[in-house]
Amino acid sequence: MTKFIATEKAPAAIGPYSQGTRKNGFIFASGQLPIDMATNELVTEPAAATTASLTNVLAIVEAGGGSLKSILKVNVFVKDINDFDAINEAYAAFFGEHKPARALVQVAALPKDAVIEIEAIATKK
Repeated sequence: MTKFIATEKAPAAIGPYSQGTRKNGFIFASGQLPIDMATNELVTEPAAATTASLTNVLAIVEAGGGSLKSILKVNVFVKDINDFDAINEAYAAFFGEHKPARALVQVAALPKDAVIEIEAIATKK
């Protein structure tokens, strides 16, 4: 049975989807915009936005029973590929020695005109 994940530690879904789902030990975190949960504001500086999106993804993963080290795959969608170095630096600082598989692609546009959106696949601890 699929479990739908909801947490107040990440932005609420802005459409007909859940923040995340869990099934057969896998956790799927929906794409997270860089919303600072303390201020409810969209973060626009690429490095800080990367950290904000990853923090929101991790909150969903943890609500589903996972952890930072249980994240297996990350998909990163960026507004401007020229922000790659700043994003990479913030991403490396966030994950430390843990290095999940990753894709990073530039897209034409993101909801709320965000600079980044990040989703992830993880396992339960």
